Amino acid sequence: MLRIIRYLILAVIVAVLVIVSMANREMVVLTALPTGLAEVAAWNASVELPLFLVALGGVAVGLLVGFFLEWMRESKHRSEVAKRQKQVRALNREVTRLRGGPNDTSDEVLAILDQSAARKAS
Repeated sequence: MLRIIRYLILAVIVAVLVIVSMANREMVVLTALPTGLAEVAAWNASVELPLFLVALGGVAVGLLVGFFLEWMRESKHRSEVAKRQKQVRALNREVTRLRGGPNDTSDEVLAILDQSAARKAS
């Protein structure tokens, strides 16, 4: 049921984007520099694109910049998690070593009884 609702919402979003794109097909000129600065620099790159590409491209670039900044902000949390996981693995190895390994089934009480039996026999 939730999958159907998700697909319906996605279909509505796609339909709205297509309608807005078709309504904004006019060509616009994008220039790299303002007119005054372009005269001083003697250079001004420009490109002619449909308006909907400019709008959707701006949204896409904004999303990518936001995702990157969020990824950078969370890097300290990811490094802390990696450090904690390394500590957990080291502690698990130490616990396994102190218990005598995964295949060691000897018991300390049995070892003491074996030692006392060996003393009585000698």
